[in-house]
Amino acid sequence: MISALDPSALSLNENPFAPLPAVRAALIRSAGAANRYPDFLPTRLRRLVAQHAGVPEDSVVLGSGASGVAMQVLSALTSPGDRIVLSRPTFDGYPIFARIARLSTVDVPLDHYGRHDLAAMIRAAADARVVVLCRPHNPTGTLEPLADVDAFLQRIPADTVVLLDEAYIEFVAPNQRIDPAAVLRRFPNVVVLRTFSKAYGLAGLRIGYGLAAPDLAATLWDMQVPFGIPADCLVAVAASYGAEAQLRQRIGAITAERRCLRSRLWEAGVATTDSQANFVYLPAGVRPWRDVFAGLQVRHYPDGAVRITIGSRESTRMVLSALGRALNAPADARHSRTRLAAARRPAPRPAGSAAVRLPARALG
Repeated sequence: MISALDPSALSLNENPFAPLPAVRAALIRSAGAANRYPDFLPTRLRRLVAQHAGVPEDSVVLGSGASGVAMQVLSALTSPGDRIVLSRPTFDGYPIFARIARLSTVDVPLDHYGRHDLAAMIRAAADARVVVLCRPHNPTGTLEPLADVDAFLQRIPADTVVLLDEAYIEFVAPNQRIDPAAVLRRFPNVVVLRTFSKAYGLAGLRIGYGLAAPDLAATLWDMQVPFGIPADCLVAVAASYGAEAQLRQRIGAITAERRCLRSRLWEAGVATTDSQANFVYLPAGVRPWRDVFAGLQVRHYPDGAVRITIGSRESTRMVLSALGRALNAPADARHSRTRLAAARRPAPRPAGSAAVRLPARALG
């Protein structure tokens, strides 16, 4: 049986806490009516999300997680052979979605700070049908400034759909979040993707939504599967919205633990990106991270980089303990320590940036 509190489960960016008490209670009550169908179309959930997001009801679409909404967009708005622009590396799902939709993928490497190369993405989007911008980005957790996002959207062709993936937006400081209603008024080609899987801790229920201008949203709403959103989703979202104060406390605890882990890694000579999500990203290092974190469920990348979900304080201890054992290993311990420490000395940073410049191989 899956454990809600497994401290070693650090690969999927799940919330380390079990669902909020009010949500658990609502789900238990809902289970008593599992013999009944949910709404034919999820209009009540649509209304609830719209009110919370501050957009018109006809700007909301729903799906099986943000991934489900992304697939609805690609199914409704693209044709086989169309081009989709993705950063590299990116969320594992996007190359799969592109393959399912039979799209041609254009990969744009991140820059040396783990951020999107927005200028290169704009050039690539000139003849693309879809461009994906994750904010914060997965797997590096970096966050493009609001002004840069605005300038980026202004330069994307009006007939190119922008998937603005905000799966981790609740972990971002409020003054760094976009106003979705304002963005949709100015850019009717944008679809904002959000999910209840991360900050809300409802990954197992698969609840996601998209925000779009009414005309675009109407096209996507036509693809809603009848009876496709379980009744549990409606009660869980309603209970979550009713427990916002507790939710903010949990988000605060996760972001505080992220700062703690990044600080301890820095002290150990390990560079990370400036993550604004619920994970940290370590570029490829001297010692293979796969060996260092053997026994922990973390996300490894082909180039040797690793992404570690923020968990409980016990999770942090496990990560640091594994790192400490590797640094203190008898073979080449002093040499490895010296080279790791050298990696912590960053190159000059862009003005106003808190990012650490990473080795190019970590982001290729």
